[in-house]
Amino acid sequence: MDQLLQHCLNALVLGGTYALLGIGLTLIFGIMRVVNFTHGELYSFG
Repeated sequence: MDQLLQHCLNALVLGGTYALLGIGLTLIFGIMRVVNFTHGELYSFG
């Protein structure tokens, strides 16, 4: 049961991270009309 809870929490954290990344890319593209790939670089440096 503890392992299931841990997997669910990990999935929520990872999903939230992806959501924040997507929101950031959408905001930058919406405002500047330029695709900014440095978001991925900053995410990979972590």
